Amino acid sequence: MSSLILNCSSCTSSSSPRLSPHKHSEQKAPIIQSNTNWAKKAVINVLTGALSFNLLLSSPLALESSSSVQSVPPSPSPSPSLTCHEGEDAAESEPRQVVAKTNEGIVEEAWQIVNDSFLDTGRHRWTPQNWQRKREDILSSSIQTRSKAHGIIKRMLASLGDPYTRFLSPAEFSKMARYDMSGIGINLREVPDANGVVTLKVLGLILDGPAHSAGVRQGDEVLAVNGVDVRGKSAFEVSSLLQGPSETFVTIEVKHGNCGPIESIQVQRQLVARTPVFYRLEHLDNGTTSVGYMRLKEFNALARKDLVTAMKRLQDMGASYFILDLRDNLGGLVQAGIEIAKLFLNEGETITYTVGRDPQYQKTIVADNSPLVTAPVIVLVNNRTASASEIVASALHDNCRAVLVGEKTFGKGLIQSVYELHDGSGVVVTIGKYVTPNHMDINGNGIEPDYRNLPAWNDVTKHLSQCTMHPQG
Repeated sequence: MSSLILNCSSCTSSSSPRLSPHKHSEQKAPIIQSNTNWAKKAVINVLTGALSFNLLLSSPLALESSSSVQSVPPSPSPSPSLTCHEGEDAAESEPRQVVAKTNEGIVEEAWQIVNDSFLDTGRHRWTPQNWQRKREDILSSSIQTRSKAHGIIKRMLASLGDPYTRFLSPAEFSKMARYDMSGIGINLREVPDANGVVTLKVLGLILDGPAHSAGVRQGDEVLAVNGVDVRGKSAFEVSSLLQGPSETFVTIEVKHGNCGPIESIQVQRQLVARTPVFYRLEHLDNGTTSVGYMRLKEFNALARKDLVTAMKRLQDMGASYFILDLRDNLGGLVQAGIEIAKLFLNEGETITYTVGRDPQYQKTIVADNSPLVTAPVIVLVNNRTASASEIVASALHDNCRAVLVGEKTFGKGLIQSVYELHDGSGVVVTIGKYVTPNHMDINGNGIEPDYRNLPAWNDVTKHLSQCTMHPQG
């Protein structure tokens, strides 16, 4: 509900006017973090490259305008035990879709998603028995119109008492195109084959989007991007390879279905997201200290790539310290936040822990490479620093890589997945929560900063040198 959004007060964390909060005339939109895999029982693990969001707000979304899109709901992934028989038609080997065409079917589809994946973190109104009774009550009579079906879904979700689990109209759902990580309208998932080798499958395809129009199909395996073999790469890495300037072309090699032909397809990119990164080099202490200032407005499809560019350029310009400004950043893609945290952490250091009903959400997420920068970092936060921003801030803080400056953060540690229903509407469902490397539950608590005002850099260096990491694991 909109009353959960705290009005941003100016963060007085800077003694330099050039590091004061940026002012924007537009009202901040509620930002999301979410999953675009939408079939029943198709909750995609945010740790395997699927797109998962965190919603900070449950009243109508005010996302920036984008072209209207719908997504083809993915079918369950084919069993890895399936084998190809000689002469078998590729189309016949693809998973079949069961389309919920009726109003009752749309309601039942939403009911099933909650039944399979909802994590009750608040008022504990949800039980399997109560939820089953609700289904029987709802479907005991016919639902005459689609608007009535949508109204029933809204009331059904509201009964859970979770402010973040909500219904999305087709118009609201269509505005999420800027979270398309690929820029060509597909969502990739890492799926093990019969031998345990990880393959990349198209599970989530925007109807009439660039890839769909070019001939990419649901369930296709992606083999190469612009001639680069992508075997062994993560879904996030390959999504980044697919990105590029809007209207340019990318060539992807796919295998249709389980047993179908391999085809090379040229797709024209249509990236809706705008860069969320602003950066500049600051010269402090009479020009003797160079500080790379980076502001990250949200965690969208371009966040990691553009932040890497900013960090490299600032290093080349001589930055010896960095400021990462996460004030008023309400969140975005969970996976983008995780990948950005990795840019600052040593291999093996914990980024966050996730908890959920399903064992797949009981994970420890760790950095898997060397950091891009090792210089001291200040992270600016305020009471509108939320969700994925809190993942990044706590990961850098708890691993003694950064000090936090400003105000206590918002305190949203829940993970939502967004699922599309077969009529183009959608549901946002809380499916898990995350915990900081120091085992603190962010949700409802927020993160306290180390300093209220911007400290001297020698104090930052001293603070980090004396920082003690809690035992992790």
